[in-house]
Amino acid sequence: MPQEVFDVGEFLRLSERAEECRVKRSGDVVKLKLRTPGRLYTIKLAVERAEEVLRALKCPIREV
Repeated sequence: MPQEVFDVGEFLRLSERAEECRVKRSGDVVKLKLRTPGRLYTIKLAVERAEEVLRALKCPIREV
């Protein structure tokens, strides 16, 4: 089961051990999905905030 994260700091910390980050854009919301060995983590952000987070991620990024 995926787990939704609401804190950007925690999401960035989880990205250190993630295999990849998938980006799904739909209108004015961007959903980021981190695939880790044990779980899938998701976060929903506004477009501007998501761009900042994507620059700070420490894993490969794939647009879906």
